[in-house]
Amino acid sequence: MVSAIIVAAGQGTRMGPKVDKMFLEVGGCPIVAHTWRRFDESHAVDEIVLVVREGFQPEFTDLEAKFHFRKPFRLVIGGKERQDSVWNGLCALGSTAEIVAIQDAARPCTHLDVIAATIAAARHTGAAVAAQAVTDTIKESSDGKMIERTVDRSKLWAVQTPQTFRVEIIRKALAAVRERGMVLTDDTAACELIGQPVQLVVLPHPNPKVTRPSDLDYVKALLSPPVSSF
Repeated sequence: MVSAIIVAAGQGTRMGPKVDKMFLEVGGCPIVAHTWRRFDESHAVDEIVLVVREGFQPEFTDLEAKFHFRKPFRLVIGGKERQDSVWNGLCALGSTAEIVAIQDAARPCTHLDVIAATIAAARHTGAAVAAQAVTDTIKESSDGKMIERTVDRSKLWAVQTPQTFRVEIIRKALAAVRERGMVLTDDTAACELIGQPVQLVVLPHPNPKVTRPSDLDYVKALLSPPVSSF
């Protein structure tokens, strides 16, 4: 069985005070519902676990009723750090789950073929991540004011989500992180800690994360259906 964990427990502070970006609407639909729909429509996914903030369970139950999602789902309360939220999601997986795709709720544009590709890669390698080669020139600065050096971009990749794993591998990796009291920014870093290879799955489509208000127009354009020409 293939499961998906959608991490929707973050505060989203860069969007502004008292703004919950998960429920900002794009095209008449909350961002998190767009993301949920992608995994609900994926033929490669069997169940969905949504990791949410305490007190937000009714909002997610209402979304399921409003948008008629079909797949079995569970709501789980998030933890202090993202990795704690993922751990809580892992603990809620069905007993027969073999593969798990972990997704940021704020990435509503992930294509179904990318979901399927990371699942296939994880079956083969054990761990896989959607990624894009870095094309901008990268500079390093300690103080955020002055450039110190130019970083060689030829080996740099920007990783996104889904980050997909065999369940036993990501459980082992995150258990090691928890034992050492570390805080990591993504799940593949936990695999690096235990020496687990992670396969890059090149993204053929834009897959932005909604972080700031300026991201909304771009996401809206990507989610809008193409205009037919006659």
